Amino acid sequence: MRNTLVAGNWKLNGSKSSIAELLKGILVGMADDSVKPNTEVAVCAPYIYIPHVQEILDGTRIKFGSESISEHDSGAFTGEISGAMLSDFACEYAIVGHSERRTIFGEKDSDTANKFAAARKHGLKPILCVGELLEEREKEITEVVVARQLDAIIELEGVEALADGVIAYEPVWAIGTGMTASPQQAQDVHAFIRSKISALNKTVAEKVQILYGGSVNGANADELFAMPDIDGGLIGGAALKAEDFLAICRAGK
Repeated sequence: MRNTLVAGNWKLNGSKSSIAELLKGILVGMADDSVKPNTEVAVCAPYIYIPHVQEILDGTRIKFGSESISEHDSGAFTGEISGAMLSDFACEYAIVGHSERRTIFGEKDSDTANKFAAARKHGLKPILCVGELLEEREKEITEVVVARQLDAIIELEGVEALADGVIAYEPVWAIGTGMTASPQQAQDVHAFIRSKISALNKTVAEKVQILYGGSVNGANADELFAMPDIDGGLIGGAALKAEDFLAICRAGK
């Protein structure tokens, strides 16, 4: 049985004081064991706050990572952060292919694949985001879009590489909008992802965690996480408030 993973993506938010308050609130809330032992909890922070997060979370069950990663190891790439640098601060995760990186910063499927490879090279677990725009769902090409995004990784790294990462299905139309895919809509895409991987490698398909992201909150997490192919969530806005994030973590299977 796959563990549940609830990972917070803070995006461009936070300060030293607010992050300390947030993390301490989460740690206090988890002290009563209401978050099941097989529910993994992680937070992905802006680069500059990773050392601060490391200091606060050292010795706790909460893991942490970055919101992105450079595909390059070193060189003349001003402003980039390499996998080796992230590993220096004990990061365990790196988000790659988030829709905001794709749509706002113009990252292509090939860029995401290269970042996925860079994360694996440096011992980080990439959280690969896939998902369709609203117009793509309306055209009923969700599976085509998601398959293309997955294929970029598979063609570069091989399907076995997915066992070293996490997949997060995030319908772009549901991110930060308050709109949420119904549990069945989300399950249908998760099942498609798992079946696509299974056609190439059943062992990888059974092992890989597939998260849902897109306006997950304490009210809908139980029903979403109850679905057989939904293994947790990649959480945006609700990850910025301790009680909201804890409510989602407590929904773990």
